[in-house]
Amino acid sequence: MPGVQDALSARLVERAGFSTCFLGGFAVSVSHLGLPDVGYLSLEDMLSVGRPVCSAVSIPVIGDADVGYGNAVQAKRTVREFAKAGFACLMVEDQLSPKRCGHVGGKEVAPFEEAVMKIRACVDARDEMRQNGRGDILIMARTDSNATHGWQEAVRRSNAFGDVGADIVLADALLSEEEMKEYCAAVPYHKMLVCTPDGKTPVPPRPVLEAMGFKLLCYSIQMLNASVQAQEKALAQLADPHIDWRDECMFGDDAAYKRFSEVLEVAGFIDYDAEDRLYATTSTQRAATMQDHTTAQT
Repeated sequence: MPGVQDALSARLVERAGFSTCFLGGFAVSVSHLGLPDVGYLSLEDMLSVGRPVCSAVSIPVIGDADVGYGNAVQAKRTVREFAKAGFACLMVEDQLSPKRCGHVGGKEVAPFEEAVMKIRACVDARDEMRQNGRGDILIMARTDSNATHGWQEAVRRSNAFGDVGADIVLADALLSEEEMKEYCAAVPYHKMLVCTPDGKTPVPPRPVLEAMGFKLLCYSIQMLNASVQAQEKALAQLADPHIDWRDECMFGDDAAYKRFSEVLEVAGFIDYDAEDRLYATTSTQRAATMQDHTTAQT
């Protein structure tokens, strides 16, 4: 499951054949606020990005709800708002505010009972929506306690989250393959692993992780990482006054740039024009023909 940062990256994930994607706080904070993932994001910040992401694709989108944006009661509202925005699942963690990215230092977690009660509140919100026919959403419960208390506390909290009804559990930043194996053996619930190459958690091949017992593998920032690398290379080329943009080597699958026609397709122009023709009248057809002629001359 790739991580995305906006509607365009989500559309690329769907076009590549993946069955779901993850809108993470790290990617949204960095790409939309230009700030590190250290608690700057608000509920509305995530929803303002999440709504178009969920609308742009037909695959399920999992959204990062950080610490639920408040206490247990406020976390229930977060569940309802994420469901309204179109998310299929939201992730709520047990860090104290201001939270931090799972693969950096300086994290603190809420007391055990408080953490469990917040997940129970999220589960209650899910169940209330189902009973009232007002939507449905899955709850993923994340613990960052491995960094503060060790993997046994991560096991304890994950099982407690599953016991109160969380659909998926996640212990972030497990530090070794041995920890990962022991965690999977001790936690019977559906488990996700965040795979961050060059992060704190080792990332063995997918068949190895599947054999351990993980059901979801989230490659949360690879898309963002690749886009930063590609944009820096593009900017270096744009700064070069001697680049000849007529050179065919600049474009294509193995080059730095997509052809403009390919970008139009990804952006949805081809689908839009096809649908527009279904509702065309004589006057709109004449206007489109004139526009195409003018564009060709330009």
